[in-house]
Amino acid sequence: MAADQGIAVVVGATGAMGAVITQTLAQRGLQVLAVARHADALQTLAHAVPGVLGCQADIGDDSAIAAIASALKPLPGPVRLVLQGAGVATAGGVLQASTAAVVDAVNIKVAGLMRLVRAADERLTAGSRLVAIGGHYGFEPTAYACTAGVANAALANLVRQLSWAYGPRGITAHLLAPGPADTERLHRVAAARAQRDGISLAAVLDQMKAESAIGAFTTPGQIAWAIQLLLAPEADALAGSTLFMDAGRRKGLP
Repeated sequence: MAADQGIAVVVGATGAMGAVITQTLAQRGLQVLAVARHADALQTLAHAVPGVLGCQADIGDDSAIAAIASALKPLPGPVRLVLQGAGVATAGGVLQASTAAVVDAVNIKVAGLMRLVRAADERLTAGSRLVAIGGHYGFEPTAYACTAGVANAALANLVRQLSWAYGPRGITAHLLAPGPADTERLHRVAAARAQRDGISLAAVLDQMKAESAIGAFTTPGQIAWAIQLLLAPEADALAGSTLFMDAGRRKGLP
């Protein structure tokens, strides 16, 4: 595995997916600045992954810009990667989800990416990557995952805008659309679907696996693998694009 130098800023680092990504990036030699809302979770992560530094900030609030920028100041080297991996609450289907939950999801996912990029802007250099984790439901809408669908669809648009805005500086933007990923959040989405359909959680999970061409969920390890691939110089060719990591669920073209 190639070694990297520089800094990776990971928002949502203490989640099930974020922790695996953080460990993968740290193993590549990057200095990881882990961003999350809760100090105790950051301490647990730093203890589990040597060398990780914590930054307590709420990416859903503009105060995160100054907090992240301040945490970056004493760290040497450029920011090679910023990753917006914050998740959003599961609020039910389009007929049940509150409008406030939808607005909150867009604020966390979309405005959160804007805050993250602005916090790191002065430390970005040619070859830096702006990466966001979206999801399958942003491209294959359903009636039971409203917040994820709306926020992730908007995130895809923002990534394209960032690609054009930062391209002249040699900085590329990328979206990963995994899913469903085998995490606790997946089980919450499945539970909402089970309640809607009046069936068991196990039955819903089996149905969701059957929606994959290979009968599988995406794993956090696979997502971490894709993120580290974006660090390669050859990944310039993926500027502004979406990497679909849905285990063969997507049917639409392109």
